[in-house]
Amino acid sequence: MSDIIITAENLGKKYTIGHQRKNAGYKSLRDELSQNARGLFRKTSELLRGKDLIQGDTQEDFWALKDVSFKIRRGEAVGIIGRNGAGKSTLLKVLSRITEPSAGRVTIMGRVASLLEVGTGFHPELTGRENIYLNGAILGMGREEIKRKFDEIVAFAEVEKFLDTPVKRYSSGMYVRLAFSVAAHLEPEILVVDEVLAVGDAEFQKKCLGKMGVVAKEGRTVLFVSHNMAAIGRLCPRCFLLNKGQITSEGYTKQVIDKYLSDEDSTEGDLKFQPDTRKSVQVLRIRLLDDHDRISLSLDRMRPFRLAIEIVAHEDASNGEIGVSLETIDGVRICDSVSADEMERFILFKAGKTYLAQVEFPGGLLNAGSYRLSVSVVSNHTHLDGQYFPAFRLVNMGEFTSFVGATYNAILLVKTKWQTEQI
Repeated sequence: MSDIIITAENLGKKYTIGHQRKNAGYKSLRDELSQNARGLFRKTSELLRGKDLIQGDTQEDFWALKDVSFKIRRGEAVGIIGRNGAGKSTLLKVLSRITEPSAGRVTIMGRVASLLEVGTGFHPELTGRENIYLNGAILGMGREEIKRKFDEIVAFAEVEKFLDTPVKRYSSGMYVRLAFSVAAHLEPEILVVDEVLAVGDAEFQKKCLGKMGVVAKEGRTVLFVSHNMAAIGRLCPRCFLLNKGQITSEGYTKQVIDKYLSDEDSTEGDLKFQPDTRKSVQVLRIRLLDDHDRISLSLDRMRPFRLAIEIVAHEDASNGEIGVSLETIDGVRICDSVSADEMERFILFKAGKTYLAQVEFPGGLLNAGSYRLSVSVVSNHTHLDGQYFPAFRLVNMGEFTSFVGATYNAILLVKTKWQTEQI
């Protein structure tokens, strides 16, 4: 039996969208009536020919997906990332057979369970209990098979108290918990999950990610769309990057995420801001410098790097502090540094004066990857200004594996002392 469970060949999905003409100036009543009559005639003609009605005076073909080709093996967990409007949800709808492709073809070897939006596959008038059986039947399960999994589904979803309540009275979080539980426990060969899990609370999101990991280890296939890069990184060894309906990168998840984030946050490593006299103290410029004072967004992780911050005072401000926060690209705070801690004194900002503050981070502490920095200026515990420095990368200039060949995955790489002896 072939190991390939999903094959997409030159897949495309086209929509026709309408635009309203922007008519400058005055329009007479005759022009308005004439235009409406022509529009009515065109829409009636399209309706009689079986075409969809498109609002607007002009029409345009929009390709949500174009020339998308890939193969996914049985048991893989694959992440799909990209900006809003890149075509991620459209791809999942095509794979779930919710919408037909306009071009190309998809071959799927197995049963698909989809969770694409809150309440997917649920009937609002039916109870949670009835919807479990309905959803299972839609997925091709027999009644006995559903009964065997019923208690497990309810326990995972944590909706025992509301099991005989119509789901139209459920909160969005309860909807998602039950829908995900049904989709994950009725043992589909392919589980398709969109960003909908973001509706759930943090504890349930963690629970869902754990369940998807179990599903993948059991030899079933998971397709996961999310803007949470940490979740994608934990669950999916392989990843697709979509941009304008096309796959622009495919491969190991960390490499694809790094490419996505570096493309999203492209800058020269030297940020300048327009003077704003409404702020008493303002950040004017931020530079990221390597250990040779060169501006760079790609730094050797074994070498120290500095953040140079230029600040102008438009008014006097006492007890001033400059703070810098370092975090991973998905928002995990690594450390904070405040100027007053290092200098053991506050800054006295004087009107009309410019200040240069520099903070240095040590080399050899952080793993390779993408990071962010944020800068804030405070006076008397009052926030005066703050700026966000886009993504930069720490890279390995040489080999980066342990003695036994395993790659480190942690955020921090702390040098520790080991001693082993026979006792």
